[in-house]
Amino acid sequence: MSIKRIEPGKRMSGAVVHGNTVYLAGQVGEGASVTEQSKSALAEVDRLLAAAGSGKSKILQTIIYLSDMSTFGEMNAVWEAWIDPANPPARATSEAALATPDYKVEFIVTAAL
Repeated sequence: MSIKRIEPGKRMSGAVVHGNTVYLAGQVGEGASVTEQSKSALAEVDRLLAAAGSGKSKILQTIIYLSDMSTFGEMNAVWEAWIDPANPPARATSEAALATPDYKVEFIVTAAL
């Protein structure tokens, strides 16, 4: 099976397609709040999925990391407005220290083509 790398860089690719599966690098967003960062990161998820030939209705699994679990409801409000309600993916959310203290949320997405 072939492997296609989308937006490859020195450290990682934005997404990798193998077979009929798309693996996205962790997506973080811009902004001061979890709401702003979630909206920004999910816009990047949309963009990368489209570049791979997929979309949010084909997301299989999403892993979400929050720097502070007290913002779970705030992130969920953005998530629930964004997902395809007819095709919600499997999902897990955990609290973790992210790459920099400025990051409040990170989304790791796996989708079908």
